[in-house]
Amino acid sequence: METILVTGGAGFIGSHLCEKLLSEGNQVICLDNFFTGSRKNIEHLIDNKNLEIIRHDIIEPIILEVDKIYNLACPASPVHYQFDPVKTVKTNVIGVTNMLGLANRTKARILQASTSEVYGDPSVHPQKEEYWGNVNPIGIRSCYDEGKRVAETLMFDYHRQNNVDIRVIRIFNTYGPRMAENDGRVVSNFIIQALKGEDITIYGDGSQTRSFCYVDDLVRGMIALMNTENFIGPVNVGNDGEYTILELAKMIIELSNSNSKIVFKPLPSDDPCKRRPDLTLAKEKLNYQPSIHIKDGLIKTIKYFENKI
Repeated sequence: METILVTGGAGFIGSHLCEKLLSEGNQVICLDNFFTGSRKNIEHLIDNKNLEIIRHDIIEPIILEVDKIYNLACPASPVHYQFDPVKTVKTNVIGVTNMLGLANRTKARILQASTSEVYGDPSVHPQKEEYWGNVNPIGIRSCYDEGKRVAETLMFDYHRQNNVDIRVIRIFNTYGPRMAENDGRVVSNFIIQALKGEDITIYGDGSQTRSFCYVDDLVRGMIALMNTENFIGPVNVGNDGEYTILELAKMIIELSNSNSKIVFKPLPSDDPCKRRPDLTLAKEKLNYQPSIHIKDGLIKTIKYFENKI
């Protein structure tokens, strides 16, 4: 039995990861400051004797004994990471440094949850891992985009300088049950608007594209990377199906039997026009293949939100 630390473990993705790791018989420490995470996401796991929950912010050091670390702690939606951009940068710099220090001391393997946002508004499509990105370093999203880029830098410098055993995963748009209702992400926004019969708000003309990965597929990819030897990444994990935002809105209206109308509003600054992962490396190194079709995943997500509102 391994002791595995999941920072951000009460978050949307973190809670699914904790659940999966517990089901595989691991001892799991769920660490979260509950800024965007929620106790409701993990309350069904609380009776599991192999789960320990710690309220803590990774900006402050912590002493634990662990075998593996999944570092997911960081607000991941624009609404939340722009609420306190300085704190977002600190989480990605001071927080990641603290987690790397813990990994260095305990000789634990550490996986950093990086993001497709490191590619910015890409001039290369689809995005391969060797693409260096097109990020605005002083824009309203840069606290997150540049923060995650620095986090990757720290990971590789600790690896080269201190021989820390690292893994870096670049996560593309992920959706599923336990998404926060108020996080401003396109899937949860559209579903809530559709279920309430409100207008569905599209920013821009809806031609911008995204790729949407169901959370179970992502968690499988994360665990595969953590357990792979002799490959540290960075590696894209997501779903390489590509849809316009307008297509997504129409799909959600249809699947939720909604009467909502679509309305268009101005596009926020630095919003990428297109985003799709090149999954060649993940398929080759991790034997990764997303298996859940967007319509099946959306049906599960809509059912979750129907019980919430």
